Amino acid sequence: MKDRLPSVVAIVLLTGLVIGTWWAADYAQKAVPIDPPRRITHEPDHWAADFVLIRSDEQGMAINRLEGTYLEHFPDDDSYEIQQARAIGQQPGSPLTIASSDVAVMDQDGSRVVMSGNAHVHRKEDAENRALDVKSDELTILPDDDVVFTDHPALVVHGNSTMNGTGMRYDNKTRQLQVYSATDVKISGQDTQERRQSAPERTKEQP
Repeated sequence: MKDRLPSVVAIVLLTGLVIGTWWAADYAQKAVPIDPPRRITHEPDHWAADFVLIRSDEQGMAINRLEGTYLEHFPDDDSYEIQQARAIGQQPGSPLTIASSDVAVMDQDGSRVVMSGNAHVHRKEDAENRALDVKSDELTILPDDDVVFTDHPALVVHGNSTMNGTGMRYDNKTRQLQVYSATDVKISGQDTQERRQSAPERTKEQP
């Protein structure tokens, strides 16, 4: 019996040590607060004020510029919301375009900018075409394609001509303008004559 006593004591001590360790670990786990899994909601995770974003082509030339007074990033859809937005596009071989709005949302890895609230796009005059202005409550810009469009009512001013319609699309690369459901169209005779004398800018009015 005396020979077995040390073994029995060792087993009892080992069992007590295991139980004590398990209890201590369980107590520590319950005592230390553990953060719950992070909920991905449409809440900003970082922001900036008076910022400027510049995109360049493969040759390092700046082709798009986006600026505003305040920017917030939303991680759930990887979008950016910009206050008092101003976007400038200068694609090679295309006229300079300047867009502005009260608010803009940039998403799809920067390939789409939705401008809302006093949205305005101005394409500057060049040697072949007169200035072009588009105004609407919402305009969508595709910077990589150099395209602007909307399904909302829009006012298009091209030189001395004006067009009111619901829905429009303008491709700055091809200079093709489409106005859908035009309700009020005023084509200036001066603009028509100038287009005949130079390379024509294609304008389509679709019912």
